[in-house]
Amino acid sequence: MAKKNVIHVVGTGTIGEPLIGLLIEYSKELGIDEVTFHKNSVTDRPKVKALLRRGAKLSVDPQNVEGFRSWGIEPHMLHDQALEEATVVIDCSPKGLEMKEQLYKKYEHNTLGFIAQGSEFGFGLMYARGVNDELLTGKEQYVQVVSCNTHNLSCILQTLALAEGNDNLVEGSFVCMRRANDISQVKDFCPAPQVGTHKDGKFGTHHARDAYHLFQTKGLELNLFSSAVKLPTQYMHSLWFDLRLKRATTLDALKLRIKANDRIAITEKKDANTVFSFGRDQGHFGRIMNQTVIPLSTMTMPNPNRVVGFCFTPQDGNSLLSSVCAALHFIHPEDWEQRIQVLKPFFFDEV
Repeated sequence: MAKKNVIHVVGTGTIGEPLIGLLIEYSKELGIDEVTFHKNSVTDRPKVKALLRRGAKLSVDPQNVEGFRSWGIEPHMLHDQALEEATVVIDCSPKGLEMKEQLYKKYEHNTLGFIAQGSEFGFGLMYARGVNDELLTGKEQYVQVVSCNTHNLSCILQTLALAEGNDNLVEGSFVCMRRANDISQVKDFCPAPQVGTHKDGKFGTHHARDAYHLFQTKGLELNLFSSAVKLPTQYMHSLWFDLRLKRATTLDALKLRIKANDRIAITEKKDANTVFSFGRDQGHFGRIMNQTVIPLSTMTMPNPNRVVGFCFTPQDGNSLLSSVCAALHFIHPEDWEQRIQVLKPFFFDEV
C-alpha cells in the first residue's frame, strides 16, 4: 500500500491556522490525504476544536496530553508520531531554525521536505511563488518561504524592472510601513510610529537582504536597500518603492505589465483599511493571495528611468500560497502547478 500524503503543520498562528484550513478544504484537489498539526497551548482550545471539526488531526507533546484531555480534547497522536508519518512538514512557528537542528533532522529519512516561514533566515532554499519555482527540484529538502513583505518587494522588482532583462535594475529602494501587530495578537502594539534601525549595513533591513538572496538563487546580483517603520495600525503593511532602471520606459507600459500579472491586484483604494476589508470579506480566511495590491494612481515617473509608487502587502496570504506550492513540489512534482489552480478564486484582478 502506498504511503499516504500527509502534511504536518507546526503552529496555529497567523499563518498556521489559515494554512491548515486551506489544506483541509482543498485536500482532494491538492492531492493530500491527511493534515495533522502540532499545538502546545491548551488556552487556544476553541481554535483547536474548530480545526478538529474541519478534519485536521491534533498532535501534542507527551507532557501536554492530560492538559488537552481535561478540556475534552483527545489528541490524535504524539508529536514524534506525526513527524514520523509526515510527507511534508510546514513550520509556522517562530522557532523553525531551532526545530530544524533539534528535531527535524531526525526525520529526514522519512520526510520529503521541511518548509519554514519568512523570519527563519538560513533554514533552507529561499522561495517565493513565481520567482524561483524552477529551483524546487526535490534536491533541497529544506525550504524557506520568504516573508510577506519580501514577496511584495520581489514581485514589484520582477514585474517593473526585471521583465526588461535581468540587468535592467540599477538600484531599488524600499520603505516598509509595517502594521504594528496582527488583529489576532495582543502583544507589541505601538502607540505611535516607530522607526526601525538599519541593522544590515549593505541592505538596511532584512526585507532587501532576503530579496537579494532570493534572486541570488537565480544567479542575479541586485542592488537593493530597504528601511522599515512600524505604524499604530493592525490592518496591513504598506510599501513605498523607488526603482532606477537601465532602460527607459513609460508609465503606460509598466501599468500594462502590472495588469498582465495575475499575482498582482490593482485598486483605486488608497486606504489600507478598505483593502483589508475586501480581503476579510472575499478572501480565504480573510486572506488575499495576490503578492501585492497596487493603487495605480500612486505610481509616477520623475524621469523615463525611474518609477516610484506605493502598494499594499496582503500579509500571510502570499506566504500561504508559496507554502502550499512548496509542499506540492515535494508531493506532486509532475502536476503541482495544475493542482494549485484550485486557489485561483482567491486571486483578484482588482480590489
